[in-house]
Amino acid sequence: MKVSLVIMAAGLGSRYGGSKQVDGIGPHHEILMEYSIYDAIRAGFNKIVFVIKPEMEEMMERLCGGYLRKKTAKDGGPVEVSYAFQDFSSVPDFYTIPEGRTKPFGTVHALLCAGTVVDGPCCVINADDYYGIDAYRIIYDELVRLPEDGKATMVGYSLKNTASLHGTVSRGVCTVEDGKLVAVREALKIQLYEDGSLKDLAEDRALAPDTVVSMNCWGFAPSIFPALQAYFENFLRNEAGDNIKAECMLPLMVDTQMQAGKLEVSVLHSADRWFGMTYQEDRETVAAELRRLHEEGVYPESLRE
Repeated sequence: MKVSLVIMAAGLGSRYGGSKQVDGIGPHHEILMEYSIYDAIRAGFNKIVFVIKPEMEEMMERLCGGYLRKKTAKDGGPVEVSYAFQDFSSVPDFYTIPEGRTKPFGTVHALLCAGTVVDGPCCVINADDYYGIDAYRIIYDELVRLPEDGKATMVGYSLKNTASLHGTVSRGVCTVEDGKLVAVREALKIQLYEDGSLKDLAEDRALAPDTVVSMNCWGFAPSIFPALQAYFENFLRNEAGDNIKAECMLPLMVDTQMQAGKLEVSVLHSADRWFGMTYQEDRETVAAELRRLHEEGVYPESLRE
């Protein structure tokens, strides 16, 4: 069975100010997604799917694809590498792309684009986040037990460990009961303050530091793809309109499926710390964390060998 890691890497990284997905931030110029790939392979994943813009394929093959094909998965077979393209060619004909739109249509569209190459359970992640070794171990164990339909999983993180002092962040704020996701809402402007307090500026409400949030580390069976297609088409018909920045987000899609009684989502908790690069100022902190992990032996000198 192929268990895929789907990496959403087509985003523009506008707030960060550059192509953060291919920023060589590790001590040996590793890009951040290489840590996710390394951790996933040692957890048991045997297929890597890059969701990218078409013009990124040559670069991604040079940076990752080429050496990954030479790696051996935990099951003894070769690691399979596939590319899926997130562009406007996959948008249904009934929708007219607004003039001036260059931005992809968000994480639902990203995962939907991977549907042609994902042939088993999958974990979907952001390219510019570090999720930790434990996250891939626990979600892999859950993925291989998922039934064909009706259930999914996610790795949840504490809000206090995912915000930035350098600006606001967008997070899927989760309500969890008895290990199950009950609801998730998209909070678009969460601010972390020097005293450790957090506030949802868009709704003018304080948030508890230990609030569980989604960092787009989701686990799905292949049966999710028809639901993604229906949700995306509904989004285009009713919400997208002429908004050149409208995005169709996975947390909201999952919430819609749950409220309709079509999906039950288990919430896993990683023992590791998440970190990522939302803003350019986050780079120094992330680089220091990666150096520490290499020095402590969590990662070998080279991830590529």
